[in-house]
Amino acid sequence: MSNVGIVIVSHSPKIAEGAADMVRQMVGDAVPLAWTGGDVDGGLGTNVAGILEAIETAWSPAGVAILVDLGGAETNSEMAVEMLSEDRRARVLVCNAPVVEGAVIAATESSGGSSLAAVKRSAEEFYA
Repeated sequence: MSNVGIVIVSHSPKIAEGAADMVRQMVGDAVPLAWTGGDVDGGLGTNVAGILEAIETAWSPAGVAILVDLGGAETNSEMAVEMLSEDRRARVLVCNAPVVEGAVIAATESSGGSSLAAVKRSAEEFYA
């Protein structure tokens, strides 16, 4: 059985990488993990191609949970999800949770073998 993958999307590549580093320190390699940050020119922002690549890197048959920092990251993540095949699209969810705390909680939940819905719920409970 595979664990849910985690994708971290931030406008800042340093924040995305740092959040991913925290996740790795908490759960090791038990969870497929990828991050993306910055626009195509290396500035602040997000880009759909980078998000698609991160989804592919963190892909798991159990699904992928995406954690985002700001509205543009959420919009671009949703656009990326819409570009996936129908089968994969159904197994990728964008979480409404703080990017760092949500990613750590989601990864911890995933490392225990929880479903995609449970991983999303756990990350979002922190925000509520």
